[in-house]
Amino acid sequence: MSTHTARLVWNRTTETMDPKTYARDHQWRFDSGVTVAASAAAGPAIPPGTVGADTVDPEEAVVAALAGCHMLFFLALAAKKGLTIDRYEDAPHGVLESKDGATWLTTITLAPQVTWGGAAPDAETVATLHREAHKRCYIANSLKSHVVIEGVALH
Repeated sequence: MSTHTARLVWNRTTETMDPKTYARDHQWRFDSGVTVAASAAAGPAIPPGTVGADTVDPEEAVVAALAGCHMLFFLALAAKKGLTIDRYEDAPHGVLESKDGATWLTTITLAPQVTWGGAAPDAETVATLHREAHKRCYIANSLKSHVVIEGVALH
């Protein structure tokens, strides 16, 4: 077992807590010393001017965390098989929907592109690596979202 922590800090910067004007910007501080500027996702429910320009929102952070976790397991599994990867790139996206009275990330799609060093393994080996990475990924195991990996049947 391991414990993972972060610290969130938000300070009021407006005169009042008017829902139309209070700033949503805050910071995520990690044990490594990294601080990330965060805010709410811009959208119809969030008034213009209440969200910072260079910030990460919680929804995109979840999508990135899932993609990063999957990638790290994929790389580890490939390395254990003696496979060499020169580059791994992904363009994941999450769909935020209202269902059953709640709004949540209903589907997160990963779109990994792998550049192999040397001969690429066959498609079934790659799909098996993705399935195993998905099965082992801590973030995927923590979410109720449907996860899709383009071109790979997970079940």
